[in-house]
Amino acid sequence: MDMSTIQICKDFSDAPGGRYEKEGEHSGEEFREKVLYPQIKDLVDHKDHNDKVTINFDGCYGFGTSFLEEAFGGLVRKYHIIGLMKYIEIESKEDETIPGLVEKYILEAERRLGHA
Repeated sequence: MDMSTIQICKDFSDAPGGRYEKEGEHSGEEFREKVLYPQIKDLVDHKDHNDKVTINFDGCYGFGTSFLEEAFGGLVRKYHIIGLMKYIEIESKEDETIPGLVEKYILEAERRLGHA
């Protein structure tokens, strides 16, 4: 199994912001478009469920729920990626609530699209 890793604090910002780019720097929208989607797109296009992207949340100053929802729920809504959890692994030793929140936002977005 091939696995690439996104370390948010190194590959994006150690101080993630709010939901939208218009609200300031390092938003969930910006992370989704510039970092997350390019990695996920290759996996989805090739339909290779054996490959995953690991997303590491450690080392940052914290994450707002609006950042998480826009990055992950927004990815499902904007690109209609159903089954996103097959393509990602969430790592967070510093905040054990993050993996559950990310999964919740993904599943809610899939349900709204009629796929849950």
